[in-house]
Order: sequence, then structure tokens, then C-alpha cells
Amino acid sequence: MSSLSRELVFLILQFLEEEKFKESVHKLEKESGFYFNMKYFEEKVQAGEWEEVEKYLSGFTKVDDNRYSMKIFFEIRKQKYLEALDGQDKAKAVEILVNDLKVFSTFNEDLYKEITQLLTLSNFRENEQLSKYGDTKQARNIMLIELKKLIEANPLFRDKLAFPTLKSSRLRTLINQSLNWQHQLCKNPRPNPDIKTLFTDHSCTPPNGPLAPAAVNLPVPAVGKPAAYPALGPHGPFPPTAAAANANALPGSALAGWMANASASSSVQAAVVTASSMPIPQPQAVSIMKRPRTPPTASGMVDYQSPDHEQLMKRLRPAQSVEEVTYPLSRPQASWSLDDLPKTVALTMHQGSTVTSMDFHPTHLTVLLVGSTNGEIALWELVSREKLVSKPFKVWEGGSSRSLPFQAAASKDSVSVNKVAWSPDGNFVGAAFRQHLIHLYASHGGNDLHDHVEIDAHVGAVNDLAFAYPNKQLCVVTCGDDKLIKVWDLSGRKLFHFEGHEAPVYSVCPHHKENIQFIFSTAIDGKIKAWLYDNMGSRVDYDAPGHWCTTMLYSADGTRLFSCGTSKEGETFLVEWNESEGAIKRNYTGLKKKSLGVAQFDTTRNHFLAVGEDGQIKFWDMENDNILTSTDAEGGLPGLPRLKFNKEGTLLAVNTADNGFKILANTVGLRYLKVNEAPSFEALRTPVESAAVKVSGSSAVTNASAVNCKVERSSPVRPSPILNGVDPMVRSIEKPRMVEEVVDKAKPWQLAEILDPAHCRLVTMPDSTDTSSKVVRLLYTNSGIGLLALGANGVQKLWKWARNEQNPAGKATASVVPQHWQPSSGLLMTNDVSGVNIEEAVPCIALSKNDSYVMSACGGKISLFNMMTFKVMTTFMSPPPASTFLAFHPQDNNIIAIGMEDSTIHIYNVRVDEVKSKLKGHQKRITGLAFSTNLNILVSSGADAHLFLWSIDSWEKRMSIPIPIPSGKAPTGDTRVQFHADQLRLLVVHETQLAIYDASKMNWIRQWIPQDALSAPISYAGYSCNSQLIYASFCDGNVGVFDADTLRLRCRIGPSTYLPQPILTGSQAVYPLVIATHPHEPNQLAIGLTDGSVKVLEPTESDGKWGATPPLDNGLLSGRTASSSTTSNLTPEQMQR
Repeated sequence: MSSLSRELVFLILQFLEEEKFKESVHKLEKESGFYFNMKYFEEKVQAGEWEEVEKYLSGFTKVDDNRYSMKIFFEIRKQKYLEALDGQDKAKAVEILVNDLKVFSTFNEDLYKEITQLLTLSNFRENEQLSKYGDTKQARNIMLIELKKLIEANPLFRDKLAFPTLKSSRLRTLINQSLNWQHQLCKNPRPNPDIKTLFTDHSCTPPNGPLAPAAVNLPVPAVGKPAAYPALGPHGPFPPTAAAANANALPGSALAGWMANASASSSVQAAVVTASSMPIPQPQAVSIMKRPRTPPTASGMVDYQSPDHEQLMKRLRPAQSVEEVTYPLSRPQASWSLDDLPKTVALTMHQGSTVTSMDFHPTHLTVLLVGSTNGEIALWELVSREKLVSKPFKVWEGGSSRSLPFQAAASKDSVSVNKVAWSPDGNFVGAAFRQHLIHLYASHGGNDLHDHVEIDAHVGAVNDLAFAYPNKQLCVVTCGDDKLIKVWDLSGRKLFHFEGHEAPVYSVCPHHKENIQFIFSTAIDGKIKAWLYDNMGSRVDYDAPGHWCTTMLYSADGTRLFSCGTSKEGETFLVEWNESEGAIKRNYTGLKKKSLGVAQFDTTRNHFLAVGEDGQIKFWDMENDNILTSTDAEGGLPGLPRLKFNKEGTLLAVNTADNGFKILANTVGLRYLKVNEAPSFEALRTPVESAAVKVSGSSAVTNASAVNCKVERSSPVRPSPILNGVDPMVRSIEKPRMVEEVVDKAKPWQLAEILDPAHCRLVTMPDSTDTSSKVVRLLYTNSGIGLLALGANGVQKLWKWARNEQNPAGKATASVVPQHWQPSSGLLMTNDVSGVNIEEAVPCIALSKNDSYVMSACGGKISLFNMMTFKVMTTFMSPPPASTFLAFHPQDNNIIAIGMEDSTIHIYNVRVDEVKSKLKGHQKRITGLAFSTNLNILVSSGADAHLFLWSIDSWEKRMSIPIPIPSGKAPTGDTRVQFHADQLRLLVVHETQLAIYDASKMNWIRQWIPQDALSAPISYAGYSCNSQLIYASFCDGNVGVFDADTLRLRCRIGPSTYLPQPILTGSQAVYPLVIATHPHEPNQLAIGLTDGSVKVLEPTESDGKWGATPPLDNGLLSGRTASSSTTSNLTPEQMQR
């Protein structure tokens, strides 16, 4: 059904509700499956109308659709069974047991037997697990809580639980508009047309000739309109009327609460939104400001996939935990101490001008972005104490600001930086200036900045800048002295501007809740406003404490809102807001009553607040009004210091009065910076000097507080050239050393080599070895608690880690042997291989995002398996040609890209069982597919050693390139592709090489060729979950762990680590064919071997990681050649000679 047809159904539902056709409303809801009316469902459950409950549910899901659906139906039928027993109606109980509950015995026979045994008790409460069962009403209410959580978690109900926001009587309005249009087209329009029917088009035929057109105002009897209809409650079916309360307030939202509490004199002005091609969805009638629901830890659900008899019976009680179905967790109340606060001065750096703004990189926790009053933007690497980048202010050539007045203003050194900020993905930097400009820089690797776009943003100063994701598109939000808030895309195109403030806008705070994107803004008159990305004006008009300059920030988990501001009289206010009411929840004490200027603040770890005031940094526990502690950072701070935490809260940057900044650290932060064990400054220098460095103080650092390493701005330290063969064109994409990978340069680096099982953690999957069927595909489940292997014989095996005393978290780990999981039916997930030559078949597999289904093939038809029952749900795409690779569309699980043996790619829609597009270009079978939502492309690789780029929108080919094959090697074998987490860099794997490409331009960046200890052909490779490592397996049994950005080998895992001696010395070579990397643990990998076995490896707990990052040196590493840890120095052209 088309989108417009779907919307028409909603309009009809609204009409039926307004006309009180109750039964019709719910029948249409069920038959269309577009809207699940939770309120109606609750009423039927509480009334015990079980037949209607299941009938209504059947319009949205069936018992065996997924594990959530199965548990929903089980809970309902279990309650019906218990009520029959409670009423001593044994005959009815037996009927329910046989007709309704029998279906669940397939999944757990023991549980079914336990339920059956309840028939033998005179009162089922004699069963210990059911002893707390109350009366019927209480039991139904308890069950209803669980049903609602299951429905909300069930992907089949996604987008079906909220009714769209519609104005009252929307269908009548559309009909009136249509009649008006028809009346305008009348040849002889009458001033008061008589509308008697909607079955035919309207037409006026007056006898006295044509009259001027008049708008149709239908009489009430023609198309009646009720005054009102039921308001939208938590699960109400329809939204309130447009006239309700405040027309500008978002229905049902906490922002409406802010409006309700605003002063009567507050004005709400309409926003002016510029034309834009960027579609922004209308907000749903949900509370966008409330905290996430925190369900109780109790649940009466049964985990059908657990074989543990005792655990199953315990879960019959209404107060046990659900293991399979997961819900949002409550905020953990972690223990903390004052030592968690970064208060020790670790570094003092000289910037050269007063520091006005700072921001730490979101993932590289020791990379600091600094803006200053002279307009300079600087990038510092704190571990090496280097200023990596210095960008003095200038108007960019061809930029947006070439006016003479601006050039004159710039020459007077008045272009101060007001704000610098990293984008959430760390790929862009924004800088807002005092003179109406913003600059955007690209920074793919975190250690360099490239001019991206200059925007003439505001009239006067740009006071604040922040990044946001409206409609999943990275944008920049700015505000300025011109009283406006504006939203820009990364090309510099203005998407929106919002007006409504009556004074210059001081700060912006973009945020999102429950998929609703919004912006808080504050002005220098103390007004707080909130905006959605639409044309409906401000949703909030409220007064900030102090009625002057205020900044707003959310806690790291996005659930708590704080603000800090100073009044014109100099009194500073730090408060927490109650979002649902628009009122101050907590007022923190300990701040001065008189300050010159505006105090700045920051939050960290969901627990601490810090404010710069009175030449100090003051700290608060979020849960306590009183000040916790303070520090003057050994002096030298300005009266109102500016400060910024890194993401983990281990480092705190604060500006100084002498044109510099200090870095404060806690114990963990000191380890990051290696302060307590730092070598002399000369030892920190790279082998090749690129600039002179002046050092004040002692050359050896003996304690944290004594560090005073000043780098003169006039002589910035630049990263040294890379001398060991890495293509220099890609240095901009390299990242600085990660926090956990800082190399102690006082010690020579050595390649880590794991050659013994005792040197790592290792576990072999039970029942995995099958010499007749090698492991050809291997996947972790997306939840990270299971491992799925596809054998060459088409059989899939699943292992799961159970939650027990050994493994209380129930996570995948090499320290615990998992369970070879099968349903009680004993079914195997077996692909159709009839008539298939197993030796020539190319197996393929893909797993749905919610782990409910797996799709696979092994030379035959593609089969869709239910992961809970192992049943084949459907088969499709019968050969020839056979499928060779499967990939789910990242934004639509119903769309699958299927690589074929005949070199084509089919874009297949599962729901309608139809091939939407067929992509042609490769000359041999497809061996790899990878989507990038950032670039909006699909990359394909084939056995022809070519890469193709396809547009996701049109499925048209954008470009194709051959991969450079080393001299003397044949362009044969599989080529695989995988995107880096940034969705920009692309890993290309061939038996002859590992290569990294910039996928935006398909530029070849660097390449590694098998050599020295790792000289065998590559059998498989893939990124770790955080894309900082690449794991590669080789045909001689070795596994290499590489730094993902530099392709430098950091660890070699020899086959003797995971293979017993008899196999190592046997005649049959055993080696990994496939590698799977854990979705949450970057140092955990699984390997699938040619003998059918599957093994999981992790570093020892004491090591915690696979080796250390090799230094960028001159080619010699600890007396051994560095060739096996360096990248190729050949160009693509040389590679193909």
C-alpha cells in the first residue's frame, strides 16, 4: 500500500472515532495493521475478553513471528489458564491446555509438563513459584505491564504505537478544500452554493449569468464537525483538537509543560523557515522531553530458548527477569569517589593568545581543539605535547566574506573565536567567530584539519555553534547577535532559520529524545526557547535564572538537563531542570554573588558538574545541592575560567590567564598522558625534527604537578614525515595515538607474538569439529551473546553463552565454554543443497538486525530461518544463477542486495517477493557487498578483482575501478569489502593484499602485502567493532592483528596457539577460512577452520589487548626488520607492472 493510501486510512480512523463508530475503528486498525491501539488493548485485557484480545493481536503478529510475539501470546494464554484453575473450572483449564498452550510444548516440553502438573493441585498457589499470585484483577494488571513492554520492544509493532498528529476533522477539511476548488472552477459560480452530495463533482448553474467566485462555506448539516474528541493519553487513539490549550505547544510533550508554566506576558512568535529540500518529519504526539521508561526488573516471562528446567519454572512467577527480551536499563548508581575528579595538574601549555573555547575529540581522548582571541584554531595532541595544527584566521579564497568592511575589521585583530566544536563522529570541526563567520574543517583522522566550507552565518557575532542530526543528516546549528538561530548542511546551504527571540541569542543546545530532534536556545534577555525543525514557532518561552546569559547542557546519557548563567549583577546560577514541567528541579549552592562576566560550566560521567568561577574550578555531585570540592589548579587561572571535560571525564582542560591552558587529570588520565613515567622531552620527540621546540623547566618530569611543557605558537611542532613507505597522500586520514595505545618511547617497541595457548584466552565451540564440512561463514549475533557458523554442507550451527555464576553477564567470552544451542524439536538449520556440487558452491549468509532471522544459501535457494525455532519460514531465488553474497539494506530490512554467480546484483524486496533492480557491470561472480549510509552508496566486489560503486537512491552505477594486484600475482580469487565505522573508509581484502580506500572518491590510500612471517595468502580479514583494528587470517594458520589506520602489524597469533600438536604436524593443513569480530568487544575474535571447528580468542586479562601500536619510525623495530609491520610503498601503477 502506498504512503498516501496509508495516510488515508489514518484519516478514516480519525473520522470514525469522531463519529463514534467504535467497532469499525478497531476493525480497521486490525485489518490495516497500521495502528495498534494500546488503550483498547488494555481495556480488553483488563476485562478478560481473551478471544477479542487475540483476534486484535492477530492483525499485527502471529504466535511464531518472533520471540517477542511468542511471549506475548504465551502470557495471555497462561493467564487464561490460571484464571480457569482459580475458578475451579478444570474442564476449561484442560481445554486451554490442549488447544492454546500445547503449541508451546514444541519449544520447551519440560515447561509444558510443569504447567500441566498444576491441574493436580487443589490450588495452584501451592506451587512455590505461584504462591504470590493475587486476585484476577491484580494478576491481569501485572501481566499487562509485561505485555506493554513486550509490544514496545517487538520490531513488528515499530511505528504502529503512535497515531500521527492530525488537526481536528482533517478528512472534512480536505473535502471542503476540494469543494472550494470545484466551486472556483464553476462557469457560473453562485455566492451561496447548495452542496447536496459528495458522490458527484459540484457545479453551479444559476439562471442570471456568472457571478464572482466565492469561497464555499458548507452548512453544518452538509459536512458536520464535532466540537471535540477524546484527548490523547499515554496510549490514547487520537490527538487532541487543534484548539486545545496552547496551539504552539507540542501535544503531549513536556515542552507543553514549559509553556503552561511560562509567564502570561511571554510572547511566542512564529518561526520563519526558509525553503529547503531537506524533509523533516512532523513530530509525533509523544513526550519528547521525558526520561526513558525504566521498567522494573521483574517479569513473568518464559525464556523458551533456555534449557535450564529450574530457571524456566522460576520464571512462571510474576517477579523474575526476562533474559531474551531486553529493555532500556535504568541509570546505574555507580560508586564514585573524589579521586574520580580530574584535579591534578598534568600539563601546562602555551597557546599564544587568550583561549576562548576548547573541545576534546569524541574518540581520541587526548586530542584537544582550541580557539583563541586572535582567531587561531589549534589542534593539540596532549600525549606528545604537540600542536598538530595551527590555523590562523583568514578569509578563505573564494569564501563568503570578501567585503571591505569585514577585511578592515579582520585587520584590526577583532576576529575572536567564540566557539569551537567537534562533530559527534569526529570527522568535522566547526568554529564560530565574533565577526559573522563560521568555518567548517574536515578531519577524517583526528590529527589534521582541512578547509571545508566558510559560511557568512549571521549579522554581527556568531555566539554559539553546535552539531545536530535532524532527519539523520549531520548539520550545524548557529546563533548570533541578529537574534536568529540557523541550521546549515555541511555544504554551507541554509536549511532553516528560526526567529522569535527579542535579544541577541547567546547559546544553542540541540538534542533529541525518542527520535524527536529539537533545539534549546537562550538569549541575553534571559529567555529560553525551544524549536522543532518545522515552521510552528518556538515551543517554549521561559525565563532563565538571572535573566541574562545562560548556557544549557544535557548529561552524557541525555536524560538530565542543566543550565548555568550569570545575571547582570554578577550572580551565577547553576540549576537542574524538570523537563516535564519546565521548572527548576535543583538549585546548586556555593557560587559567588558578584562576578564580572559569565561563568562557564560542563558535565561529565552522568555524575559531576564543574563551573569556572573566582579563579577556581568548582565541582558538584549532580545529586547534591552543596559544592563537592574545588581547585585553583595551582594558580594562574582567570576570574571566570573556561573549561571542558573529555568524553570519559578523565581529563579537564581549563584556560589560563597567561594565554595558555592546563590539563587536569585523575589517576586514569595521568596514565593516558604517561605523566608519572614520562621520559625526557627529547625522548618524546620523533626521529625527524620538523620544528624547533623550546622547553621550560627540567628535561625530566618527576611528578604530575611539575610538568610545564610550553610550545611557542610561533614555532608549532608538526607531525614528523612518515619515512617507512606509507603513502604521504593519506596522512590527513590518520589518527593520533589512541589513549590505550600510547607507546612508552623509553622502551623499544616489539611485535607481540602469541605462540602458546597460555599467552591468550581460548575456547573451542563444543560439537563444532567436522572434518567433512569446513566453516565457510561465521557471524556473531548482533546482541553479542551468540555465534553462528555456516558449514560447507549448508548446515548452520548456533552457540550461546548462558548467564550463570561463571558468566553472570551472559556475554560472549573466551573464558567460558558456550552451549551448542538447538530447539527442543532437534531441528537443524539446513540449507537446500539438492543437486548442488558442494565443492563449487559459494555459501552466503546474512543476519537480521534483531537476531530473529537468518538468511543463507549454499548453492541452492535462499532460505529464511527463524532463529528461535530453526524452521524455514520461506525460500526464494531458485538457481540458476545461484546467490553468492547477501547484504541487508541498512535502513530497510525488507530490502536485500543479493550478489549472484552470473556477476549481477539483485535488489530484492522480501515483502513483495520482487526484484526491484538488477545491477550489471562485473565480469565474474559477486564476492562482496557493503553499504555506506553516509555516502549513500553500495560498493560491490567480484572475483574479477574490480570494485563498483552504485547509488542507493537510483541503483545507477557511479564508477568502477580495478584493485591493483602485486606484480607476478593473478587477479583471481575472492575480493571482499567492509566499511570502517566512519562509513567513509573502505577495507578491501584480496588474497594478495589488504588495502584501504577513501570511498568518497575511491582513492587508493595504502596497502599491505603478505611478507616475512606473514607471507602466505590472506584467507579472510575484517575490522574490529570500533574499526581500530583489522584481523586477518592466512592460509598457513597465522592470524595477524593490524592497526586499522596505518596497516601496521601489532600482533601475530601463530597456529600453535589454537591447534594441538598432532594437527600441526599432520598431513592435512588446517587454517582459518573466516574471521568474525565481536560487535561490542574490539579485542575478541572468532575463527572458523577448515576442519569444521570454531574457536574464540581474546588477550589475557592482564594484557587486555593484542600488542601495542608500532611507532612510525625509520624502518627498524627493535633490531628486526620492520617489513612485516609496515605498509607497501608502491603506487597503484607500480603494483600492476
